[in-house]
Amino acid sequence: MGQKIERDFQRFRKIVRGKIKSDLSKYISRGEMIGRKGKELVSIPIPAIEIPQFKYGKRNSGGVGSGEGDVGAPLGPGGDENGIPQAGDEPGGHILEVDLSLDEMVEILGENLALPRIEPRGKKNIVSTKDKYNSIRQVGPESLRHFKRTYRRALKRQISSNTYDPINPKIIPIRPDKQYRSWRETPQPQAVAAIIYMMDVSGSMTDEQKEIVRIESFWLDSWIKKHYQGVETAYIIHDAVAREVDEHTFYHTRESGGTKISTAYELCKHLIDTRYPPESWNIYAFHFSDGDNWGDDIPQCQHLLHEKLLPRVNLFGYGQVESPYGSGEFIEHIGELSDKHENLVLSKVPNKDAILESIKDFLSTGR
Repeated sequence: MGQKIERDFQRFRKIVRGKIKSDLSKYISRGEMIGRKGKELVSIPIPAIEIPQFKYGKRNSGGVGSGEGDVGAPLGPGGDENGIPQAGDEPGGHILEVDLSLDEMVEILGENLALPRIEPRGKKNIVSTKDKYNSIRQVGPESLRHFKRTYRRALKRQISSNTYDPINPKIIPIRPDKQYRSWRETPQPQAVAAIIYMMDVSGSMTDEQKEIVRIESFWLDSWIKKHYQGVETAYIIHDAVAREVDEHTFYHTRESGGTKISTAYELCKHLIDTRYPPESWNIYAFHFSDGDNWGDDIPQCQHLLHEKLLPRVNLFGYGQVESPYGSGEFIEHIGELSDKHENLVLSKVPNKDAILESIKDFLSTGR
C-alpha cells in the first residue's frame, strides 16, 4: 500500500511540474509567489483537473432525437417540475494550491529555459575541510562505537576460545573487541559568489518598474545561489548620487532627483575593490534602469564599464525597464561595448510578461 501511495504521489508531482512548465511565464510574473522565501517554499495555484463522467437523466424523459421539440428547447432539466430555474447544489471548479520547494521551482525554471549550469571562474574558491567517517580505530568515544564490528570480533573471540554457548548465546565484548568509527578531514572547495544589484530610483522610475526589478532579481538570485555554496548580496540605489542600502530600502525607495548612472558604477567598483576581490569571488552585477541618464555622464559610464567593471566580473547584466517618463537611450550607448565584452548582457523588460525572457537573456551564458 505504501509503495502504491508513493507511486501515485510521484505521478501527481509530475503532473504538477508539467502544468507549471506550460504556464511558467504566468507563475514567474506573479509577485506574490516570492512572499514565502523565508520558508524556502513557493505556492503554485493549479486549477483542478475534472475527469469527464456520463450522467444519466430521468426516466422516460426522452433522449437525443426522441420525440418532438421546439427550437431552443433545453436538452436536459433546467429547473423544477414547472421549469423554474433553481439554485445549483453542485460544487464548482476548484483551485489547488501546491507548495513546491524553491529548489524544485528553480529546477523547473532551468529546464524550461534550457539554462546551462554556471561554471565558476578558474579557482576562485574558498577551501574548507569536512569530516568524513570512513575508517575504523581501536580507541574512541563510546558514541562512535561500531556495533556490528564490535559484535563480530567478540563472537570470533568467544568461538575461538570455546567460551561460546549456542544454547545460551551471550556475547559480551571486552576492551580489545571494541571498534570505533573514525574520521578523516578532506578538503572541500566552496565556490563563493557576490551579487551586486543596482537600480535607478529617480523620479522617472515608477512602482510598477520596481516590482518588475523585484521579481526578476528574486529568480536571478535563486538560480545563482543554486550553483554556489556561499553568496553575498549588496544593493545600490542611485539618482544623481549612489549609496549602498539594505534589501527593503532597495525595493521601496523613490527619489525625485535626476539620474547619473556613473555614481552607481563608481560605488560598485569600490565594493569590488574593498569587499569582493575578483581573485577570491565570482562577481555578478545587475543594473536596472529606465534608460534615462544625464547626457554628459555617458562617456564616464562607458569608461567605468570597459576599464574597471567588465574585466573583473563573471557577468554584468543591464536590464532596461520601460517607463512612461524615461528616455530609454542608455541601452544603445552601453550596447557599443557588447562586441568587446562577452560578459556584458543587455535586456529590455517592457512589462511583467517579458520577465521570463529577460531572465533567459541574463543566464543563458552559463557564466
